[in-house]
Amino acid sequence: MAFGSAVRERAARWRVAMVIPLRGPAGLFGPSCEAITELAVHEINERGGVLGREVTVQVVDGGAPPHEVADEVRRLVADGSIDAVSGWHISSVRHAIAPVVADRVPYVYTSLYEGGERRPGIFCSGETPRFQIAPALRWLRDHVGVRRWFVVGDDYVWPHGSTAAVRDFARELDLRIVGETFVGLGSGDMRRVTRQVAAAPCDGVLMLLVGQDAVRFNRAFAAQGLHDRLVRFSPLMEESMLLASGAEATRNLFVAAGYFRSLATADAMDLLGSYVRLHGPSAPPLNNAAESCYEGLRTLAKLARRAGTPGLAEFNAAIDGTAYRGPRGTVEFHGHQATQHVHLAVADGYDFDVITRL
Repeated sequence: MAFGSAVRERAARWRVAMVIPLRGPAGLFGPSCEAITELAVHEINERGGVLGREVTVQVVDGGAPPHEVADEVRRLVADGSIDAVSGWHISSVRHAIAPVVADRVPYVYTSLYEGGERRPGIFCSGETPRFQIAPALRWLRDHVGVRRWFVVGDDYVWPHGSTAAVRDFARELDLRIVGETFVGLGSGDMRRVTRQVAAAPCDGVLMLLVGQDAVRFNRAFAAQGLHDRLVRFSPLMEESMLLASGAEATRNLFVAAGYFRSLATADAMDLLGSYVRLHGPSAPPLNNAAESCYEGLRTLAKLARRAGTPGLAEFNAAIDGTAYRGPRGTVEFHGHQATQHVHLAVADGYDFDVITRL
């Protein structure tokens, strides 16, 4: 292809690097994230793309070590291969990517996270502890009587930042944090952890564990018989993790999230129907982590329409007040952080029974 033709073809497309985990503890989210990304791209392009440009995606493995992910994104930005970044990945990866994309391309971070991200050009569409964890702890206090919590987390940014917020919530809600322990991401000894939990004077366990780490904890927890007497609550638990844990290992497990596959709203059911029509009934399980990737691409498309240009400066100027309706209901940005409805559910076999909107 001639150089001029290649430039014209590149200009006709709006290219997004989707950073999603294909390995590591969160790798079990990867197939669902890729599948729903395909659906989001298909829907956006059916509506004319982004400012008349066809949306295309390049998947970057967000399960690699953070510096490797950042190096890959840096290369794509430097050679003009991408116009934006999005996707579900852990906060350590976000911190590595942020300096690489600063003042260059927009970045919609879709995962739930510890909150507090204010760097220009980073737009956070996921849940934060104040609106996800705090109301769930209040509900579990009032309806289940859980007041004494033991925190179990992976040893990195999100669990530590969320635990700091939980300490504040405990004071506000008259709760007690009776113990905390953090394990190496992808390498923690969960039997040691469950022994600590068993010895603690707690009513419930707050799980701040990612993917396969949470699966391993659920299995160890049930093997020790703790699921019969203690409640578990997690802000990061989805259908693939239930399947991997096994139905017997998820009794008395509560989860708060902006989206569940079983959410019985018109918009959520429309998404599930579109997903199954595109990929068939054997598609990877639709879940909160994957659906967040759909939200990320929707946010980019909405921002571009509102700004009238795909430029980063215009995105920064347009973000405050940007809103749209989708599978999570109404999502609205206040500054660079989205707010959304959050629901509480309880695990029921391999799915979730949504109890209430928090």
